[in-house]
Amino acid sequence: MTPPPRLTNAALAAHRFGLGEAKLADIGSDAAGWLMAQVGPADAQRGVGLSTAHDGVSRYAEFLQVQRQRREDMATAASMPADGTGMAAPFATPPAFEAPLRAVVQADVRARLATAATTPRPFAERLALFWTNHFAVSVGKGPVRGLAGAFEREAIRPHIAGPFSTLLVAAVTHPAMLRYLDNDQSAGPDSRVSRRRQNQARAQGNLEPRPFGLNENLAREVLELHTLGVGGGYTQADVTAFAALLTGWRVPVGAITQGTLPRSEAAGRFDAAWHQPGPKSVLGTRYAEGPEALNESLKRLAQRPSTARFLATKLARHFVADDPPPALVDRLARRYTEAGGELSAVYRELVAAPEAWAPAPAKLKTPEEFVVSSARLLGLGEAAFARAADGGIGALGQRVQNPPSPAGWPDRAEDWLGPEAVWKRVEWATRVADRLGRQVDARRLAHEALGPLLSQSTARQIDRAADGPQALALLLMSPEFQRR
Repeated sequence: MTPPPRLTNAALAAHRFGLGEAKLADIGSDAAGWLMAQVGPADAQRGVGLSTAHDGVSRYAEFLQVQRQRREDMATAASMPADGTGMAAPFATPPAFEAPLRAVVQADVRARLATAATTPRPFAERLALFWTNHFAVSVGKGPVRGLAGAFEREAIRPHIAGPFSTLLVAAVTHPAMLRYLDNDQSAGPDSRVSRRRQNQARAQGNLEPRPFGLNENLAREVLELHTLGVGGGYTQADVTAFAALLTGWRVPVGAITQGTLPRSEAAGRFDAAWHQPGPKSVLGTRYAEGPEALNESLKRLAQRPSTARFLATKLARHFVADDPPPALVDRLARRYTEAGGELSAVYRELVAAPEAWAPAPAKLKTPEEFVVSSARLLGLGEAAFARAADGGIGALGQRVQNPPSPAGWPDRAEDWLGPEAVWKRVEWATRVADRLGRQVDARRLAHEALGPLLSQSTARQIDRAADGPQALALLLMSPEFQRR
């Protein structure tokens, strides 16, 4: 007998749009309504003593200071006369000066995952994770350590359901982004800082010093990865001009470490000494010199048709299919434009789309989604991340808060389906099943959590399992649970 559409829709809402539910019955009869009721700013993260950008900048400055002191101490020790054995005087084992930063990173990872595993608003959480990956920053870059969690909490989570331009400005001007994409060290060739350094070089005998410091990384990624997309109509000249426009937007380290900047004002600030003077022309629009140009240019980028299509494609790919239906992309892009970039209107169009409710699963869970949905299925909550902050996600090939590039983590099944990657999932599922399989009824969980998505073949395999651990492992590795 064909299951009622409301049961199928509840299952799709839970797994395709959400992060998995232990009981589909909790969703009710109006799956679309359940999803739209969640739209809004993301939940405050669950965690104790989570740091702000202000804290992260201060801690990294202290870390650098300790490093410098250690290098000086080592140089002093190396210059000391050899002792009676003919060896230089020993240098004491260096202190664990990385420990505070490591603790911040682990607390941020644990808070992110514990929130995803416990939130009653999984659709909002999925959106927060989506936009955090869209505006990717990585703790793999030293100056971002201690800032990635604050970036998600301060720049992304409050703005996921408002105008895209607001989210864009918050992300681009946050210290984590300014440092990750090197704008913190970008100076206009004709800026006061650049001219001063060139004069110093000439005073030291270098009669032809190189121009100092224009860095195009942030400009290029804002155009290519955050707004217009590849082929979105910009040229190299636009990248260079936009990079000049962005000069001066830096992390106010001195004001933070000296305590003159309030904790609530730790976003990037404009420093005129680093700014390239004069007007800039980006994509045919002329912007005056000064800090106002950034907000104005980002708002214009958010309004462009290329941005609407690029974002519509990414959302449809994330929630519906690796190769999203063109008609759906068209409708999402049109709704984005009609609503002036209001993201909640785009989500409403997505949830209303018939293509989004096709019963056949088309997406593969990433390692993070797999671990989080397993924690939700088993009701583990924060305990899933008590021993290892990432719950083992890193071993599955996805290091939380450490994407491989500014493009973030890939969003296609083929990128997560290699033989080694699948085997690692099997190993992870087996370990979890060995630990918990005798404490849960995997057969009951399968029906309550997957409902009509559970195939007869998978149900038979779970029923015929030799014991509880084998039954749970089969459930966790079933196609119905791995896909969404």
